[in-house]
Amino acid sequence: MKKTTIKIAFAAIVFMSFFSCSEGKDDEDKALFVEFTIDVSTGALAANGGSLVNNGALIARTSTGEFIAVTPVCTNEATHVQLNYDGANNKFVCPTHNEQYNSLGVIISGTGTKNLTKYNTALTGTMLRVYP
Repeated sequence: MKKTTIKIAFAAIVFMSFFSCSEGKDDEDKALFVEFTIDVSTGALAANGGSLVNNGALIARTSTGEFIAVTPVCTNEATHVQLNYDGANNKFVCPTHNEQYNSLGVIISGTGTKNLTKYNTALTGTMLRVYP
């Protein structure tokens, strides 16, 4: 009975280690798998200044109608706070730490540890493709 319990505990630890996030690597790994298409004719992205999070990306429509997409999480101390898009100033802002990133995902204010990952976007009709 004791050997069986030890084997089960070891198997659980090994299993958890494969599926747990490691600091600093999880966002980079997720960025590789962001590729999807979304209809922008309705909802938050139908109007300039709108934004939403979809499939691991924060997508924003600028005041000039351009679409931009970045990783949606603040880089301050590896926290997992979802960023907001400030359409009036064309920047991404952390509601907790007030970290600020420009439309390219580059830190412009705060103590963030790295820039955001910026995704490519391509609009065909009303369908927006977001991809690495």
